[in-house]
Amino acid sequence: MPSLLINYMLIQAYTVLLLFYWLVLAIYLLINGNRIQYLKHLETDAAVIPSVAIIIPVRNEEQQLNVALTSVCNLVYENLEIVVVNDRSIDNTKNILTDLNTRFPFKILDITALPDGWLGKNHALYIGTQATGATYFLFTDADIIFHKHTLSKAITYAQHKNLDHLTILPEITSISIGLKSVLATFIMMLTTLQRPWAARNKSSRASIGVGAFNLVKRDAYFQAGTHKAIAMRPDDDLQLAAAIKRSGGASDVLYGEDALQVEWYKSVYEFINGLMKNAFSGFNYSLIRVIGGVLGVLMFFVLPLPLVLIFGDDNERSLLVFALICQLILFWKMPGAKNPWWIGLTIPYAGMVMIYIFIKAAYTNTRDGGIYWRGTFYSLAELRKAKRQ
Repeated sequence: MPSLLINYMLIQAYTVLLLFYWLVLAIYLLINGNRIQYLKHLETDAAVIPSVAIIIPVRNEEQQLNVALTSVCNLVYENLEIVVVNDRSIDNTKNILTDLNTRFPFKILDITALPDGWLGKNHALYIGTQATGATYFLFTDADIIFHKHTLSKAITYAQHKNLDHLTILPEITSISIGLKSVLATFIMMLTTLQRPWAARNKSSRASIGVGAFNLVKRDAYFQAGTHKAIAMRPDDDLQLAAAIKRSGGASDVLYGEDALQVEWYKSVYEFINGLMKNAFSGFNYSLIRVIGGVLGVLMFFVLPLPLVLIFGDDNERSLLVFALICQLILFWKMPGAKNPWWIGLTIPYAGMVMIYIFIKAAYTNTRDGGIYWRGTFYSLAELRKAKRQ
């Protein structure tokens, strides 16, 4: 009898904790998420045209490159330079670049070897900055689709706000229902950890950067140590933003809905493989932190529904229903995301996928002694050393 009472009290406490967690999280993210503006609602100031160099690293990008780079070349902005850094591509990327270059004026830099102490992408971005004297660098990926006025609006905003760094969160498109489910949960987790709305607050340590759009003032870039300071960081976009913030730069973030789009991955399988390079990095290469992350996702994302339905009574199931309603509202109304109303129902599935990623990345990176990224191996010893610096 005492054991049954203890079990009942534990389930009751667990259910109350779940409701409290999702209610507070929903209120917290919905209120703060609405503090971020949408780029599409901003105006363009034609008088503000500082020089901008768009720097795009490419390595075996033949599938997306043609459409994405064409959208960049069609940007409406007078004082623009485009620098494409071809980093040891072995597919048809070089031919695509050569063909596009006959129609659009952009600079192509070819890298044939990777120096020691660098990740390939970080090195390519750094090399791109050395080939231009522009006032602003815009670091972007080779699969990003730009609306023609995206850059002019972003520069206007950055100038008016006197920013050293501006990130635009892209609209992620996908036709895969499974991938949409996982992405919704992943983005919610990342948003909670990074607190992008606080990036503009100089007294806060919060920062945010994404590979799709990292606009950086030239002086701030060199003040932050350039990509040399984050040469071995697989999360280069986040780390660049953090470095600029630490060096005293002013940062901000905007939503890129209808202005900046990317089909990040085509399937859950691609998403899992894509995160193998930096999931373990997100836990500071610590197995103890991975275990903590797995337990947290199990407790709040995966187990609530089966545990309460099986072991709870009617009161606890009612509390669970309220928690589920909070989840549905949060994921449906989350600013910057175009989620269908039902996406919150997929949280247990998405949670299991995230747990699999955490465990697989930690296991494979530890077993292999490092990570494989775009055909290049980087040792765990070097990556851990870079984390400590």
